[in-house]
Amino acid sequence: MADEVLVERRDRVLLITLNRPDDRNAINRELTEGLLRAIEELDSDDGLTAGVLTGAGKGFCSGMDLKAFARGGSPDAILKFFRDGASKPLIGAVEGFAVAGGLELALTCDLLVAAKGAKLGIPEAGVGLFAAGGGLLRLPQRVPYGVAMEMALTADPITAEQAYEYGLVTRLVEKGQAVEVALALAERIARNAPLAVAVSKRLIRASIGVTEAEFWELQTPEVPGVFGSEDAKEGPRAFAEKRAPVWSGR
Repeated sequence: MADEVLVERRDRVLLITLNRPDDRNAINRELTEGLLRAIEELDSDDGLTAGVLTGAGKGFCSGMDLKAFARGGSPDAILKFFRDGASKPLIGAVEGFAVAGGLELALTCDLLVAAKGAKLGIPEAGVGLFAAGGGLLRLPQRVPYGVAMEMALTADPITAEQAYEYGLVTRLVEKGQAVEVALALAERIARNAPLAVAVSKRLIRASIGVTEAEFWELQTPEVPGVFGSEDAKEGPRAFAEKRAPVWSGR
């Protein structure tokens, strides 16, 4: 059996590919285990700064494998990724479709690159379920309330073009170019200091729904780890020496 999740290192970027193209990259136990291993590799390796998540074949991911679910498969393991995501920046590269749990995988990413014509939706209500992987939390944070509500209640998808207008998709590209553009974006992120990038992500995510005073409390304990790091010394030194910094992630 082919690996259901493929990983490829591109310097400081990890490309993660869901690899069940004949099954529309539907989420089963093996894919879940492979995805969790890939995210652990991304987060634990100081030599990696960012990741790109995409799907093999014609689309990103069609969600939970309903056939496996009907046979008694449990979706519990994938909830760990839906809840925690990655500590480091993760960019979703969407071609074709990201629907149901597939859109929830995409919503766990920090930035989305999508190809024109791709469909994004949470159709679970149409099969007697609801989007239980964080979609009902994250979608209204990233598109207008009415749009999220309509998507959830009608089960109808939106296009990548609409998602770009709403701000859910940050880069709209021609078909077939999502991975290329997402990798370029990840490589741009990886030119910056890994600790600073990770903390910036964490604080922006934590800022949702908190007061200004609460935000300053959240930020305070993050300061020593970044400002006292080796990379904080390397950055100014490289600037003074007019060279590219060599980050250690420490």
